[in-house]
Amino acid sequence: MSRIGKKPVAVPKGVTATVNGQLVQVKGAKGQLEFLVPDDVSVVQQDNEIKVDPRNDTKRARALWGTSRAQVNNIILGVTTGFEKKLEITGVGYRAAVQGKVLQLALGYSHDINYPIPAGVTIVTPKPTEITITGIDKRQIGQIAAEIRALRGPEPYKGKGVKYAGEFIFRKEGKKK
Repeated sequence: MSRIGKKPVAVPKGVTATVNGQLVQVKGAKGQLEFLVPDDVSVVQQDNEIKVDPRNDTKRARALWGTSRAQVNNIILGVTTGFEKKLEITGVGYRAAVQGKVLQLALGYSHDINYPIPAGVTIVTPKPTEITITGIDKRQIGQIAAEIRALRGPEPYKGKGVKYAGEFIFRKEGKKK
């Protein structure tokens, strides 16, 4: 039994949620999002909450039960408060800057990397070594942060590269004489 799936998702004031079959649509102060719930899971709206239950007792239905409930909760949180991911850049000469709709990254390669900023997402660089990604879709924010991190992931010897804020990089000692 899913402990997360058992909890109904509360719809706060100022947010309108509609359930049409398997499609959950949510409108809030920051925008609107929708999520298509898999067929193995049923979704019902009662008063000011959305209840998610498995249709049958298969392994797939039980696996998607808690996941679907978490996705519905994330779209409600997204339209009310939004999400934010922070990245840190470590390394001599490594820097980031936003110019228009493009994030320019100097990560030690022979050329700068231009990362186009998708619609619905804002990327700011408060310092040349910090990147802040904000938006209403948690999956999109996480995917963008992962793509930027993958351009030059942190290495274990000097710790150079792009890492998530607060991420611990396991450091290695290096070669001895």
